[in-house]
Amino acid sequence: MEIGSPPHEDATGARGSAARPLSIWVASDGRTGIQNQALGLAEAVARLTPADIAIKTVRWRPLFDRWPSGLKTPAMLAPGSFDPRAATDWPDLWIATGRASLPLSAQVREWSHGNTFTVQTQDPRWKNSAYDLIVAPAHDGLSGDNVFEIIGSPHRITPQRLAEAAPAFADRIEALPRPRVTVMIGGTSKAFDLPEAHAAALADQIKTAVQAAKGSLLLTFSRRTPDAAKRVMTERLSALPGWIWDGTGDNPLFAMLTAADHVLVTEDSANMATEAASTGKPVHILPMIALKPAGKFARLHADLAAHGAARSFDGSLDDWTYAPLNETERAARAVLEAMAARG
Repeated sequence: MEIGSPPHEDATGARGSAARPLSIWVASDGRTGIQNQALGLAEAVARLTPADIAIKTVRWRPLFDRWPSGLKTPAMLAPGSFDPRAATDWPDLWIATGRASLPLSAQVREWSHGNTFTVQTQDPRWKNSAYDLIVAPAHDGLSGDNVFEIIGSPHRITPQRLAEAAPAFADRIEALPRPRVTVMIGGTSKAFDLPEAHAAALADQIKTAVQAAKGSLLLTFSRRTPDAAKRVMTERLSALPGWIWDGTGDNPLFAMLTAADHVLVTEDSANMATEAASTGKPVHILPMIALKPAGKFARLHADLAAHGAARSFDGSLDDWTYAPLNETERAARAVLEAMAARG
């Protein structure tokens, strides 16, 4: 996959229209939610300076997948995975996300003879000094000379991308009454659960709020949403004006966010909350069943509240305004500045 941006001077002033494009490799295990963090950051860099982006998928053979990062070698990579042993021209910039990428990210400096600037998003929790820059969520509490903190996670959402997504779904959305309430439902994780009874209670709260506002509903589930929760929420909310996406066909999430007057998102996902806050729409956090202390999620929601983006859902659809969260671009500028400083 190659993505280019038009020639222009970048934020550091280091590159101009005559310079060759920056080469960027994006590495992850290929799962959308993971890959989009690294890809979103790469695309933000490409909006600031001419760049070509190539996606590298890193997967390990099942026997070795759960092995500690320090024990993995390229010989353990799965067929079809990016293999650094076959790489010749290393990029200017390596941006990676997720556990699968760590054994490669930690060796990019050596393989590239120090010519590739390495960026890891999230908290690597392993060999943190091996990367030139770590773009970490502030709620993780990571510190270090090579750490750049942001609220939430990098992502691919931009005003332009949201606007471009809307026309394809206009026939399903434009006629819906306002306020339009977009709901993003997550699911089971190590920290949270969404049992059927709780999902039913959430659905009843959402239904009451939408009916009271004489609005409409736009709802999506995640891959982690339990089937029982999907079923009961669909049953209780299907009578409302709107659209509950069943997962078939093209994903309408960007169009739903564009159309939204309010966004409701379950508390289990940093990605969903950060993406919602990038819209400038009021973000209401839906409670789930906690399996352990909220910890970093509570810190994230506090950061979003301090920015003015998010509040706990109290059953009402109050309006408020704030500057859309744009942490991905702020991180991209930090990457370019760090690259320029290194020379």
